[in-house]
Amino acid sequence: MHYSLLFLLLLRSFTTASGFGSLGPIAAAFGDNGFFCAIDASGKQEVICWPKNTTLLSSSSSSSSSSTAYSSLTSIPPMEALSGGEGFLCGILANTSRAFCWSSISPGVDLVPLAYRATAYSQIAAGKSHVCAIRGSYYSDHDSGTVDCWDVVKGSNNSLTSAQSSGFYDQSIGNLVFNRVVSGDGFSCGEVREGGVVCWGPNSTTIGVSEASENYIALASATDSVCGISEESSEVKCWGRSNDSFSSLPIRTRFVSLAAGAEHFCGIREDTHGIECWGSFNLSSVPKGGSGFVAIASSDFTTCAIRENDLVIDCWFSDGISPPEYDPPLELCSPGLCVPGSCGDREFVFNASILNEPDLTTLCVRKDLKICKPCGSDCSKGFFLSSSCTANSDRVCTDCSLCQNSSCWDVCGMQSSAKKQWHHLSRLLIVIGSSAFAFFLILTCCFVLPCLITTRKEEGSKNQFKSCIGKSELETDNASESYQPPSMASCPGMAQVFRLSELKDATNGFKEFNELGRGSYGFVYKAILPDGRQVAVKRANAATIIHSNSRDFEMELEILCNVRHCNIVNLLGYCSEMGERLLVYEYMPHGTLHDHLHSGLSPLSWTLRLKIALQAAKGLEYLHKEAEPSIVHRNVKTSNILLDSEWGARIADFGLLTANEKDFGGDMKTDVYEFGTVLLEILSGRKAYDRDCTPPSIVEWAVPLIRQGKAAAIVDRYVALPRNFEPLLKFADIAELALKENPDDRPTMSDLANWLEQIVKDIL
Repeated sequence: MHYSLLFLLLLRSFTTASGFGSLGPIAAAFGDNGFFCAIDASGKQEVICWPKNTTLLSSSSSSSSSSTAYSSLTSIPPMEALSGGEGFLCGILANTSRAFCWSSISPGVDLVPLAYRATAYSQIAAGKSHVCAIRGSYYSDHDSGTVDCWDVVKGSNNSLTSAQSSGFYDQSIGNLVFNRVVSGDGFSCGEVREGGVVCWGPNSTTIGVSEASENYIALASATDSVCGISEESSEVKCWGRSNDSFSSLPIRTRFVSLAAGAEHFCGIREDTHGIECWGSFNLSSVPKGGSGFVAIASSDFTTCAIRENDLVIDCWFSDGISPPEYDPPLELCSPGLCVPGSCGDREFVFNASILNEPDLTTLCVRKDLKICKPCGSDCSKGFFLSSSCTANSDRVCTDCSLCQNSSCWDVCGMQSSAKKQWHHLSRLLIVIGSSAFAFFLILTCCFVLPCLITTRKEEGSKNQFKSCIGKSELETDNASESYQPPSMASCPGMAQVFRLSELKDATNGFKEFNELGRGSYGFVYKAILPDGRQVAVKRANAATIIHSNSRDFEMELEILCNVRHCNIVNLLGYCSEMGERLLVYEYMPHGTLHDHLHSGLSPLSWTLRLKIALQAAKGLEYLHKEAEPSIVHRNVKTSNILLDSEWGARIADFGLLTANEKDFGGDMKTDVYEFGTVLLEILSGRKAYDRDCTPPSIVEWAVPLIRQGKAAAIVDRYVALPRNFEPLLKFADIAELALKENPDDRPTMSDLANWLEQIVKDIL
């Protein structure tokens, strides 16, 4: 017999709930033999498990465990999603969508019945002692199918085995097609494709739902109670026989995720992404302030969640005083499940680049999948909202110690007396400043102005270097022809000198969330200056400072100040205060060419790709031929070609090997070779070196094909081909010339720029 209208459950994402029967990137097995598992953030979907009071184990680990009962956990295959029952966990296998269940008592036994092991499933939900799963592919955006259920049976020696379920078989639901399913203690419920939700199982009448007409975006089950997040209000509503589970139920608090223990519930708030718990739980143990969380799971007495700022796991305990039962790993864990389709409203696509792992471009094993997370709307106490959520990033919370103006005073709780003191100080500064300005004006009129007039007459119409800042795009378009560079000694004095405190405030204290990238020199941060300009701040690390003296830094400034071109990331200023060495550059809002070719950003049309190639060539040509002194880049690659607000290409991070050094001409030809590799990446969409390809080197793969007249075979098929295909073949020929083995046979950057300019004209 089945029972309908337990919940009208509409799960908009798989990551919204944990506990019995919930699907997420982290899950807990209940009971005396409980354990936690999570999907790691390597992009390979490997599973990390940590049992009670034992050494951390991983599906990728080859080392032996101190606990023989868990030694077989090292064979857990990669997973797309996890769901926990009592003493066992289930998941959907990466790539195949098949179900896989395991336990700590009998780790070598797959708890999926043989009849179901070859079946693909789009969802799986482990209850207390049963499992239900929907047939279909996990990778389909809206896949649906019939439901299979099986029992997880405890044997005489407490080992677990599986059996085709009799208690959960109901003929009336056998032919229904489900979009979603969730399991609890003795019941399961599913969303039917035609609309509505039906529930079945021996305990489906014990919950006592009183508001069956409302839809819910998340559901979690404790021992004898259930809580759900209302789709309409995002508030929590609970049902069941245990009143203790509903004590201290949050009122008028919006949630995005739920987890259930034996007698308690915890949820992630919608605004701050902080944790709220209720039921038989010591609220003093719940983490307060600081980082928010992106995923959560509970066992009987322990709750673990993944922090949103660094993806490391925190755990806390229901009595608030017990020593840790679980020793969580320090590995980064996935913030959510990899899903097909587009993200919804008030959600953002989690970007792997914020993890600062150079080899990690995605957290999903398949490139067509993404992790969608709910936006936060506010920050925890002690932090203020410095940036709102966008389609590709969550809101940014900044420590109140960096609050500099009235926009964050109220949020950070600054006292009214402090505000009054600030206003009085401001007025005093205005009075002092006015008097000083008047004195300065008199001095200027009497002494300085006549000198300036005389100097200007003497200089006549000679072109002047205006400084390293403030040059417009119009001026830089013909920079190589329109100005004579100054003597190198004068340039640092003409660049804008920034105070360390100013740059620290502009980067929110050089916080990681402002980091744009890192290299051998140091770190690069996004910054917003007091005048509203967005800039990039390059901060030298300790090793760079130790291995170079102040004169080296001054020489670098002298050269960089003279470099002005529309296809170069130009220097705006510097700071050398208190032992720091910081360079301030123009900010490039569209990121790197590498991101667009290889990291899932906009794929770029052929017209734009060829224009970027031409502009990058002109930037390198300027460094080789027009800069004074000439400069060799020495590190030409797609991650060092940045895109400005108009999608123009800018060369960044060039070295300082100049014409005064040995083998300058040979080094220029090295730049040409590296640029040839960039051209192949633009043409093919493939990385310069990819271990998943044979051969892994793009040069070894593409150049022989070009020389055999098969250049069409390397053209990126994920971008619509232009009507005129001939320019792309010529483009391949140019790349092949730049990649000649003998440096003397390679063209100059001027040759490449001229040829690419003709190709751009041909394709327009």
